[in-house]
Amino acid sequence: MHRIYQGLFLIISVFFSSTSVIAQNKVDSSTSVLVDSTPVSVNPELNGIYDTKSPKIYTISAITVTGTKSFDQNLITSISGLAIGDKVQIPGTDEFSKAINKLWKQNLISNVEIYLTNLAGTNLSVEIAITERPRLSDYDIVGVKKTEKDDLKKKIGLAKEKVVTENAKRNTVDVIKNYYDEKGYQNVTVKVKEEISKSAKNSMKLTFFVDKGNKVKVNSINFVGNQNATDQKLKKQMSGTKELTRFTLFPPPVPNPYHDTASKLSFKEYVQEYGFLIPNQTGIILEPYFRPTFANAKFNRDKYAEDKDKIIDYYNSKGYRDVEIVADTNITNEKGNRDIFVKIAEGSKYYFGNITWRGNTKYTDSILTLILGIKKGDVYNQQLLNKRLGKQLSPEGGDIGSLYLDDGYLFFHVDPIETAVYNDTIDFEIRMQEGPQATIGRVDITGNEKTKDYVIRRELRTVPGEKFSRADVIRTQRELSQLGFFNPEKITPNIVPNADNGTVDIGWSVEEKSSDQLELSAGFGGGIGLTGTLGVTFNNFSVKNILKGSTWDPLPSGDGQKLSARVQSNGKAYRSYNLSFTEPWLGGRKRNSFTTSIYSTKYANTYGRTNNYCLACADTSYIRTIGVGVSLGKQLKWPDDYFSLVYSLNYQQYKLRNYPNIFRGLSNGLATNVSLKIALARSAAQGNPIFPTGGSNFLVSGQFTLPYSLMGIDAGTASNPYTLPEFHKWRFNGEYYIPLGNSIGADKNQQFVLKIAAKFGYIGRYNKNLTVSPFDRFQLGDAGLSNTFAILGYDIISQRGYPVYNSSDPKINPDNITPNEFFTIFNKYTAEVRYPFSLNPSSTIFGLAFFEAANGWYDFKDYNPFELRRSVGLGARFYLPLFGLLGFDYGLGIDRITPGQPLKGAFKFTFLLGQEPE
Repeated sequence: MHRIYQGLFLIISVFFSSTSVIAQNKVDSSTSVLVDSTPVSVNPELNGIYDTKSPKIYTISAITVTGTKSFDQNLITSISGLAIGDKVQIPGTDEFSKAINKLWKQNLISNVEIYLTNLAGTNLSVEIAITERPRLSDYDIVGVKKTEKDDLKKKIGLAKEKVVTENAKRNTVDVIKNYYDEKGYQNVTVKVKEEISKSAKNSMKLTFFVDKGNKVKVNSINFVGNQNATDQKLKKQMSGTKELTRFTLFPPPVPNPYHDTASKLSFKEYVQEYGFLIPNQTGIILEPYFRPTFANAKFNRDKYAEDKDKIIDYYNSKGYRDVEIVADTNITNEKGNRDIFVKIAEGSKYYFGNITWRGNTKYTDSILTLILGIKKGDVYNQQLLNKRLGKQLSPEGGDIGSLYLDDGYLFFHVDPIETAVYNDTIDFEIRMQEGPQATIGRVDITGNEKTKDYVIRRELRTVPGEKFSRADVIRTQRELSQLGFFNPEKITPNIVPNADNGTVDIGWSVEEKSSDQLELSAGFGGGIGLTGTLGVTFNNFSVKNILKGSTWDPLPSGDGQKLSARVQSNGKAYRSYNLSFTEPWLGGRKRNSFTTSIYSTKYANTYGRTNNYCLACADTSYIRTIGVGVSLGKQLKWPDDYFSLVYSLNYQQYKLRNYPNIFRGLSNGLATNVSLKIALARSAAQGNPIFPTGGSNFLVSGQFTLPYSLMGIDAGTASNPYTLPEFHKWRFNGEYYIPLGNSIGADKNQQFVLKIAAKFGYIGRYNKNLTVSPFDRFQLGDAGLSNTFAILGYDIISQRGYPVYNSSDPKINPDNITPNEFFTIFNKYTAEVRYPFSLNPSSTIFGLAFFEAANGWYDFKDYNPFELRRSVGLGARFYLPLFGLLGFDYGLGIDRITPGQPLKGAFKFTFLLGQEPE
């Protein structure tokens, strides 16, 4: 045999991670010998195949593959691209080098060599010798926590029996380093150990040894050149890069590499800069950037880069169009933490000049200028300009883009062009392309595995043939979310414009979630018997499929109806049955809701005259209520279609038998309460129904019985003055939700939200000679959970931090007082700051801090809406689809604080289940 290639190709070598690949003629010990490293063959034609001066054409007559362990030989031949019958020119061919490259690209082998083994005339025999890469038998990550290991394994993507490549090992190392880099570990080292498996053929185990090192934190952030923005203001923009909270000696040293010497603030400069000091007896002060924060001080390169952009955006919003970060560096101190230094060139401050419009035909210049809201002389703000033009669309609307998109101009386009820059003023020409109005074409729905198409379509405001409207798309998204059947985060409209015919196709993608709820508890008490609660709510029920066994999974569903049943028992002392059904689209054509309900409740006196437990007394001393209700709701068109009007007709019958615990001087009797309630509501809260992020809800209602006494009807007797209760009752509820901006280091959808709420209630009488009805009054205090008095139709108004009370004087501590009479007037004000920890529909969790003030009165002459009981505290809410809303609050009743008494006596823990109390 002889050399395959001359010159450069004396030996074809391909290097990859220090592994060489050689193409050469194979020396067969039976036919040739190796002398002084020069191959010699007894076949003179093969031995001199590369020595000829004239290239010759040869035909590949045979191909063999050696070294395979798990790969099929035909597969290797196919990948190489060589085939029997191929013509090759020697010298001069590059077919063999191409074959080697093709095999290498598969990352299946660690070495490949091509040999010429025989030559008969022009027929050439070829051998492909390979060394397979080992396969992964197992891998492990050492030096990390179990939870971290589980997270890493999900990200790494290594799998058993997968070919082990250098690239796979390198990617794994990168994933591990990036994982810990996001957690603030900047000095992670990863070593890889390879172990050849003895039990499995050609397999290898990889072990990654991780040394996280210490977490790198931001010790300080320092700015230079910021003449028109304080350090604190710039630090506030850096939501992903925060300093360590610490105590330090005053004045704080600032060794800045952009200054020749370290600078120190004087006392006066310090106060002017930061505005406050918090000294202690040792002279140590708390630095001004000490404040509660939800982001720690870990250093993250990506977030730091984003924060530098936010600083530029902040300056741009203040008119500094030419601002630059000319230099920045971070220095590692002796503890391994970073001191960050940022040098800023602010440039000049600019102002808006003349703003002209071009290309607008739908609206006049004056209307567009009014909506834009930017005047000559206003501080230049490119971000504000883009927002007002609608280049950054927001759900709230109110910009130029929303104006056009809400009127069908889907192909609308706008560009602000700087036409002149002189001194500190910039003139703009707003160039617009309105385009044609788009008509909705196809509307498709995907992802609804259980809910019927028509249930979704009747909620859609994007109807084929109608003019496109951005507002209708947003409204549809909100109303589909409020159904409670779908994951609110996954309701997405896929808008596909068709510029050729002026139409737009819309595809609504939804993701079903569990919406049914189960309430279950049970127990057994000596003498009491079985106690417990069983409640089920089916929020996507289907009545018409009840008789179709194939639709039961576990119950017929998909028609959007609601069926709720609940049974509760406390032995003979208490039992309650409730059943209700709601059809949200009565008749199927309009949003007219229909609800019917029936319930029966019994409270029994299980204590005898000696105040001992008496099971038999429950049959002779009790109050029982039977109620039936029917309501019909209608969506209004005016003032807008967020309004609805609901009529409710309610019937309750109360029977007292030897039960003196409700009414003074009355133990036996029958009362029948028939009332009509009319409620006007406007529901425009935005976002997740469990965690609204904007908008408002309002409700005004009036409930009326007949004025029996004015009609000459005897409404009672001396022994029972409540045979026919008469009253008129008024309620007002208002809620506002205000987003407070993105929270520190949080996802853009996770933000603080301020909830402001006000409630008012009043129950009056038709006849001034009669007392106000004892039915349907207002109970204030505690968690808002049902109790004995709820049987009389009381509105139970919660107030965290207080037990139930019946005194209007906030100075009277309601502790250890059992109320037996409740208010005819009440006020309640609430302010909550909420923060979502999880908006996952399977487990929505948010925390809150609250301030509440409420009180009740018995007469308008005593009514004072500012004489209130106050409370503050913290709480949390957990929404689980199967069980509904769970929550707890820990409140401090400010007016329960008694001088000289421990403060803990003014705290109260409250728990809620099912829904938010009033």
